[in-house]
Amino acid sequence: MDLNKTLENARILGVCAWLSKQLKIDVKVVRIVFIVITLVGFGSPILLYLILFVIKSLFFK
Repeated sequence: MDLNKTLENARILGVCAWLSKQLKIDVKVVRIVFIVITLVGFGSPILLYLILFVIKSLFFK
């Protein structure tokens, strides 16, 4: 995994860039999905974002 390339696309914690690399989709799509989920209020997207950050940090170095 090329972490340097992922970090180039990172904005806040790099979760969307990391997730887009794992799912092999464009990072813009992932960011738009997170924004829409946040605006709609579906579940707790901030908590999900933090959980994904922890997973990324612990398991994918």
